Amino acid sequence: MFSADPSPLSALPGAQGRDAQLLRKSQELEAAFLAEMLSFSGLSTPSESFGGGAGEEQFASFLRAEQARLMVARGGIGLAEVIFESMKSREGQRDGNP
Repeated sequence: MFSADPSPLSALPGAQGRDAQLLRKSQELEAAFLAEMLSFSGLSTPSESFGGGAGEEQFASFLRAEQARLMVARGGIGLAEVIFESMKSREGQRDGNP
């Protein structure tokens, strides 16, 4: 159903080794950001009449985290790309490359 490919960024040529690691971390950060934003959206507020009770409230964070992960897998909001490029440029500066 859903591909295991985390994002279109993973198709970057040369996305091996350190770049792949930076890419995964940037996607994880975007997913965490999106999960937090989803928690404030009000979409997961239980309904009064047919709510799931305490169990629904306790497991809502897992649902939001998975929704955010799938959003990133489908391209996200572009935050992972920005973070990836920023981390990659910092890596280059640290290694002595301009």
